[in-house]
Amino acid sequence: MVFAAPGEALTRAEELLGADPSPLHASVAHQVIGIWQRDFGDTRQALAHLRRARDLAARAESAEREADVLATLGVALVHAGRTRAGLAAFERGVARGSGHTRARVLFRRAYVWWVLGRHREALEDVRRAIPVLRQADDVIWTARALTLRATVHLALGSVERADADFTAAELLWDTTGQEHDKADAVESRGLAAFRSGDVPAALRLLDEAAERYAKLGTPTFMLTIRRCEVLMAAGLATEALTEADAAVAALDGIGGQSTRKAELLLVAARAARLAGEPQTSLARAAVAVRLFAGQRRTWYETHARLVLIEARVATGHGSGRLVADAAAVAERLAAFGAPAAPEASLLAGRIALDLGWTADAERHLAVAARSRHGGPPLARMTGWAAQALRARAAGSARGVLEACRRGLDVLDDHRMTLGASELRARATAQGAELAALAQRASLVSGGPRRLLGWSERWRATVLSAPPTRPPADPVLLTAMTAFRELAARAEEARTDGGRPAPALEREQRRLEREIRSRTLHMRGEAPGDGDRFDVGRLLRRLGDEVRLVELAVLDGRVHVLLCGQGRVRRFEAGLLAEAEVEAEHVQAGLRRLAHPGAEARLPLVEAAGVRLQRLLLGPAAAHLGSGPVVVVPPGRLHRVPWALLPALRERVLSVSPSASSWLRARDTAPPPGGRHVLVRGPGLASGGAEVPELSDRYAGRRTPGEGGTGAPPPGVPAGGGTAGEGATVVLEGGDARVPRVLRELDGAALAHIAAHGTFRADSPLFSSLRMADGPLIVHDFERLDRSPYRIILPCCDTARFASVGADELLGLVTALLPLGTAGVVACTAPVNDAAVVPLMLALHKGLDAGLSLAEALRDARAALPGDAVHQATGWAFSAFGAA
Repeated sequence: MVFAAPGEALTRAEELLGADPSPLHASVAHQVIGIWQRDFGDTRQALAHLRRARDLAARAESAEREADVLATLGVALVHAGRTRAGLAAFERGVARGSGHTRARVLFRRAYVWWVLGRHREALEDVRRAIPVLRQADDVIWTARALTLRATVHLALGSVERADADFTAAELLWDTTGQEHDKADAVESRGLAAFRSGDVPAALRLLDEAAERYAKLGTPTFMLTIRRCEVLMAAGLATEALTEADAAVAALDGIGGQSTRKAELLLVAARAARLAGEPQTSLARAAVAVRLFAGQRRTWYETHARLVLIEARVATGHGSGRLVADAAAVAERLAAFGAPAAPEASLLAGRIALDLGWTADAERHLAVAARSRHGGPPLARMTGWAAQALRARAAGSARGVLEACRRGLDVLDDHRMTLGASELRARATAQGAELAALAQRASLVSGGPRRLLGWSERWRATVLSAPPTRPPADPVLLTAMTAFRELAARAEEARTDGGRPAPALEREQRRLEREIRSRTLHMRGEAPGDGDRFDVGRLLRRLGDEVRLVELAVLDGRVHVLLCGQGRVRRFEAGLLAEAEVEAEHVQAGLRRLAHPGAEARLPLVEAAGVRLQRLLLGPAAAHLGSGPVVVVPPGRLHRVPWALLPALRERVLSVSPSASSWLRARDTAPPPGGRHVLVRGPGLASGGAEVPELSDRYAGRRTPGEGGTGAPPPGVPAGGGTAGEGATVVLEGGDARVPRVLRELDGAALAHIAAHGTFRADSPLFSSLRMADGPLIVHDFERLDRSPYRIILPCCDTARFASVGADELLGLVTALLPLGTAGVVACTAPVNDAAVVPLMLALHKGLDAGLSLAEALRDARAALPGDAVHQATGWAFSAFGAA
């Protein structure tokens, strides 16, 4: 009962002790309280109760009872960090027990061997226990033993054996009422899914286990460790670090298990390293090493030492001593049969290479490279990274490129198993080293065309295929509706009283977590992307007039790849870091110019534009010709207002996340019918003043929204469906509600959405446009069968992105491009709302004349008044895509 209903078991045990029980029964009660304290409370209290239970069992002269208590005491001692005393208790327990009781003692000792990382001993004890437990028809303990054996198999990399044991254990659990153990089985299946490379399934199963544990009131420290491992594999290292640190604090607060604290610190150290916080990683790993050493847990201590060395390297420390330390760790991990052994060999080889020790590097890298032929995706990538470094050391550019290609192919296949666009984007970080190696090799040996090919190979890959459509999950749909309602109420409270509503915002954050969690569970539907980038095809589509400027960054310097007139030319420009600083200065200047009275800053902003051009285009600026220009910047330059650069100011200019994305946009055909949708959301400073004028302009083909005047088109019921072909629908006031807006946007030719935009740097897919009933978020757009062919977003922050992964951007615009949108006009800086109105009216005038978005935006800028506010407003807007 202490696992199936822990609170009830604790109450019953305390009641029993209050009734003056016999020594035998009192021993049971103290043992139950000890188990509860060990797993859910204070370890020191647990040890006191278990020692009392052991003494009472001896007084009762029951050898079997004493053996059982000694096993429980042994587990508690090991979790408290007193490994030698714990193993001694097990020795006495095995000697005192017999038959069925001894089998239970052996199972618990096997569990302790697993905690200590001594997997061979664990398998031996559980091998001896299972036949006896089966013969005694002990379903619960047999299922526990099978689950443990499966977990040990996973630690040794034997996924198939683990699956077989997990399946057998689940069949047994289905016949019992042990809800805690059933939750543990779900958690274990999540671990198995993770080890086999299925990250969405792992997240789904671990979240399901968490829900089950929550109903039982069970602490979930082990679950947190496993979930953090999956989050790191998914590229969510910062979240993993936050969760691990919170769990350590909670464990310290209850005086919990020392063993779990050490494991959580190890996870936190790994997460900090992956999150780019090497000093934090060093601190966490050092404490974990000390704890594991004191607990005599060599397996875990060795893994912690690996992270410690990685953190030292990340802080800039490279030495012969670290090579020797990494090699020793690799040998110990290999002796354990640990899957992390190739990672340690790769680390030793990488440090040796940096020191110029080529012979040592080759020896270590050759060992690491063996993992490229088998195992989960990330292990194979480790192997291909080692192979690429071997080829580089040998001076074989061809070998480097082949290894990088093979490694990135592995990651491509893994990436496409992920349904959520966020996970796809973040997963690319794991291929960043391979992509950089390939770019350097191609720069040295292959010329500009090859460098362009490799620049495209790992640029904006999240846009290479549409994200998996969110499932028709009623829980998810309900959560999204509730989130929207709460967000609207919170916004109303802030507007009315000027103060936030903490209770509403807490519930809003909880719903955000639920929506995001369920979205991350989605599996990818598409195989690896077979549509490889073709430089020749790009040059044919560009022709003689259009120039595409792709900016590649190698070792901190911007390289300009100028494509057009049938060739690719390379120019060196400035340092990326300097360009980023200059771009932030420009953003600050544009923010000031959005308000009247800042005219004196206009020359400063224009001068910054000249400096940005020198840093980003360099000598290529003189070779752009006179035709349209497409700029393909790296993710870290997404906030540059490209129209401010003198060489681009009078151009037909568009921006694209990648050349491949631009080609797909060029090949996207507009939908039949040409339906226009005009949306005006609440709370705009200008009131969305351009929408009524555009509505009058399109009056001849207007269809009213809900609550409007006039009859709906034939075949469409009032207040539902979508407008007919060629019609224009206007949604404003109470009509501009998310469900109706989404229905009308689906498959439209043009959408103009004047709505307050909010960019969420912390969670970019919750970036939103404010509608009458709450926020329209990126997750909503992903439900569209086809997003509008052209979209105009006239409000602030609509073209802001979060740069994640290797070179990926997450935000509203990038979410739309793979869903069928071929072109977007949006702004990268705060703008003056009144100045936006004439810009938008001029933009639509150009579109009515048959111009593309980029052509119409250029003409609209030229038509604006020459004052500082209007000039800054024009520069802040960009045309994305190719429509």
